[in-house]
Amino acid sequence: MPTRGSARSTSRPPDRSVALAARAIAAGHLVVYPTDTLFGIAASAHRAAAVARLAALKGRSAARPISVAVSSAEEIEPVAELSRSARRFLRQHLPGPYTVLLRPSAAARRRLAPPLRPIRGTVGIRIPDHPIARELARRAGPITATSANRHGEPPAGSIAECRRLFGERIAIYLDGGPPPSGRPSTLVDLTGPRPRVLPRR
Repeated sequence: MPTRGSARSTSRPPDRSVALAARAIAAGHLVVYPTDTLFGIAASAHRAAAVARLAALKGRSAARPISVAVSSAEEIEPVAELSRSARRFLRQHLPGPYTVLLRPSAAARRRLAPPLRPIRGTVGIRIPDHPIARELARRAGPITATSANRHGEPPAGSIAECRRLFGERIAIYLDGGPPPSGRPSTLVDLTGPRPRVLPRR
């Protein structure tokens, strides 16, 4: 296992870097990774202590919801209830720059770490259109999908900026593949009879 903050994807083949990052996440550490929209911070969606440390790192309340990234539409089934309309949207638009809001399954309420497992309301889910993000989620299981920034500040635009912000509190910084667009994902509510785009707050 690499020391905290020591791994650099530019000096390792991408598959090895992602494997190391997945192992770090499984051990409860945090990882910065690229998506199609922004750089994100990954913690295991099943480890409450890691998610709490992520919230503290960003300076945000642990009560504020955090979205989850998975690698495929099939992985959404265990954590959310899917209507026919929701399934159609997933087939047509994901992977892509969307965060979909769905009603959580009973299993999600049991297994997802707070604040990922709502008692009521919705769970936010992403399937990023980025090979590194999806491979990381495939290897590590569901991971958090929250932008790499401090709460209330602009998202980091590069790995170098992420390192300046977080230093050795991040175990591994992953880079490579298409650069993020720099625009946040579109929020889409799939709990009703048809998809509904919501404003970002």
